Amino acid sequence: MTMSLTQQIITIAMVVLGTMLTRFLPFAVFPPGKPTPKYVQYLGKVLPSAVLGLLVIYCFKDVSFLSGNHGIPELIGVAVVALLHFWKKKMLLSMAGGTSVYMILVQLVF
Repeated sequence: MTMSLTQQIITIAMVVLGTMLTRFLPFAVFPPGKPTPKYVQYLGKVLPSAVLGLLVIYCFKDVSFLSGNHGIPELIGVAVVALLHFWKKKMLLSMAGGTSVYMILVQLVF
């Protein structure tokens, strides 16, 4: 089923509105010059690790360690993420590196 032109315009407008809202709302809620609330500082410290943990869980949710390649590409990918993160301490680099290694393994090796 395809969307009509009106539905496409409404969909794009909602995506733009949602994106702008999530980008501009923090500046309205937390104006410069005011101290950032302690709970926001806390969330800034714990959420990156929580997101990485969720990604690891999502990565392994459908892996069967008793059949196929036994999760070897997934385990190597997670090891690369961990090594890169301990080495460089840059989450984006860690996730991109681990994902790249995993995709290369899945597409070319396993």
